Amino acid sequence: MAIDARRLKMFKIKNRRGYACIFSNHLTEGKSVVEAYDRMLKALRRSKIQVNNTVSNLKTLITNI
Repeated sequence: MAIDARRLKMFKIKNRRGYACIFSNHLTEGKSVVEAYDRMLKALRRSKIQVNNTVSNLKTLITNI
């Protein structure tokens, strides 16, 4: 299965330092946007899900929750 990188949802964790990334029952956290994104890619690889495109500016994935 392959997905587009823009389907990943990232957000700033309230009352904590760091960011989180959510997709398909996977939740990853990291101190920075890049760390949360890298951890999500690793979790998706374990589930045999490939991410087709890369994002040039990861801050465009951040949404307000």
